[in-house]
Amino acid sequence: MTQAIVVEGLRKKFGPREVLHGLDFAVESGTVFGVIGPNGAGKTTTMRCLLDIIRPSAGSISVLGQDPRQAGTALRRRIGYLPGELHLENRTTGRRVLEHFAAISGPVDPQHVKQLAERLDLDLDRQTRKLSKGNKQKLGLLQAFMHKPELLVLDEPTSGLDPLVQQVFHAMVREAVDDGATVFLSSHVLSEVQQAADAVAILRDGEIVTVSTVEELRTAAVRQLRFNSTGTEPHDVGALLARVPGVANVAVRELKADGHTAGTVEAVATLSGHVQPLVQELAKLNLTDLVLEEPDLEEAVLTLYAGQPPRLGQSTENGQSAGNGRTPGRHTEGAHRA
Repeated sequence: MTQAIVVEGLRKKFGPREVLHGLDFAVESGTVFGVIGPNGAGKTTTMRCLLDIIRPSAGSISVLGQDPRQAGTALRRRIGYLPGELHLENRTTGRRVLEHFAAISGPVDPQHVKQLAERLDLDLDRQTRKLSKGNKQKLGLLQAFMHKPELLVLDEPTSGLDPLVQQVFHAMVREAVDDGATVFLSSHVLSEVQQAADAVAILRDGEIVTVSTVEELRTAAVRQLRFNSTGTEPHDVGALLARVPGVANVAVRELKADGHTAGTVEAVATLSGHVQPLVQELAKLNLTDLVLEEPDLEEAVLTLYAGQPPRLGQSTENGQSAGNGRTPGRHTEGAHRA
């Protein structure tokens, strides 16, 4: 499989402050790659480097097989971009905004634009100044998707969208990928990336903590376990759980009823890792109740976020980039300033 994006040793400084610390990652063509991290982690700065809106201080970037610093507008026309902060001209309509972008990105099928607007329930003839935040976000999504780009770069794409429209967005992403496109999206909300992405990079303080699939994150996440069994002594249940890889925080007690032993042992524990070894051991018990909760991916990611102390002098991404970006190219400029 070819790689749509390859980043090696990416560093970015704003003055003396380095905000990206040698990022390395690759995005396979025809996949959805999600970058998740708290605000200020470096997500937007990374995207702007990919699009040559700002120039990296060190490292190399390949986007659709080209160096974005050398490729110019021909490469940008192959990309659909939704910035994290979408600014729209107030004295125009959504339709005129899209006509402007169509003139920049190349031929756009009017019927395709109409279909997307209907799916997103967006009135293109309303003044942009009268649009709600959610409808402005819909307009931003429409301009990113409308020319059927090979690569979609979407910064916090569901911000301001209601749950029903979020589902429409996820359907649009899958359809684009089915047609051969690659999607690179960022979010600070794990559930969004979990639903859309094939691979996930966790970014913290300008560094990639890990790159994995959602399933790998799920496997590594902690599950809460609780069960009741009969006919077994508490110490035997504890010994059984001690043999299961990934089981921790075990607490076992014998339940009592009306002051007399009820003959039931209750056990609670946590599980990180695969379920099968646990199931094999629990099959040896006479279970009367069993609860194994869905892994808490939010907690797993937060644990990765907290793996290192923050760097001194860390600033937010808005603070990093204010007044430091170079003049963007034609397509990304329109999307960024729209």
